[in-house]
Amino acid sequence: MSVESPVNDISPVVVVLFAAMVGIEGVFAAAEAGMIGGRMGIGWRVSAIEDYGVFGSLVQLMWERGEWPLEHLIRFVSYPFLHANFTHMIFAAAIMLALGKYVGDRFRWWAVLAVFFAASICGAFVWALTKTDAGLLIGGYPGAYGLIGAFSYILWVQLRSVGQPQIRAFQLIGFLMMIRLVLGLLFGSDGVWIAELTGFVVGFALSFIVSPGGFVRLRAFIRGAGPT
Repeated sequence: MSVESPVNDISPVVVVLFAAMVGIEGVFAAAEAGMIGGRMGIGWRVSAIEDYGVFGSLVQLMWERGEWPLEHLIRFVSYPFLHANFTHMIFAAAIMLALGKYVGDRFRWWAVLAVFFAASICGAFVWALTKTDAGLLIGGYPGAYGLIGAFSYILWVQLRSVGQPQIRAFQLIGFLMMIRLVLGLLFGSDGVWIAELTGFVVGFALSFIVSPGGFVRLRAFIRGAGPT
C-alpha cells in the first residue's frame, strides 16, 4: 500500500506562492547572516523593499497625476513576497498555505491566483489611498486574507445549503479582526488592517464569479434567489 504525501494534495499554484515567499526570505536571511552577497548582501532586503514595496505617498502621487508607470505598478504584485523578517513571513505563508489548500481543493488553479493577486492589489490600493501619512506596505497578508474571503464564501454557500446561519462563515475573519483591534489598542496601528480587510472583501466577492458554478449563483443572487 502506498502512502501519499499531504503536499501532493495542495494545489501547485499554492505551493509556488509558498515557495516564493519562503525562498525570497531565505535569500535575505542568508545575506544578512553573511552567507551570501558579501557586505552588499546586508542591504538586499532594504533595496528590494525600496524597489518593489508599496509606498502610500507614491500611490497617492500617481493617483493625483493620473500617471501609472509600469515600474511602479509592478509593486502591487511584488510586495506580497517581501517581508520585514522571518517571523513576518512565516505567519503570512502559513495562513496562505492552509487557506490555499482548502480553497485550492474547490477552486481551479487560476481562480486561486485571481483571488490572491486581486486581494493583494486592491488591498494595497485602498490602504494607500486612505493613508494620511507616508507608509510602507509589504507582506503576503492582504493576499492571504483574500483566501480567507474565499474560504468564508465556501462556508457561506455550504451553510445556506443545509439551512444553517450563514453568519458563522465569518467567524474566522471576525476573530482575526478582533485580534488586530486588541493589538492596535495596545501597540498602535499601522493601518495594514485596512489592506487585510479589503483583501478579505475582495476575495469573498470575487468568489461569486471564479468559484465553480459561481456565475450561475451570482446571477441567481442578483435575481433575488440567492446562491444555491
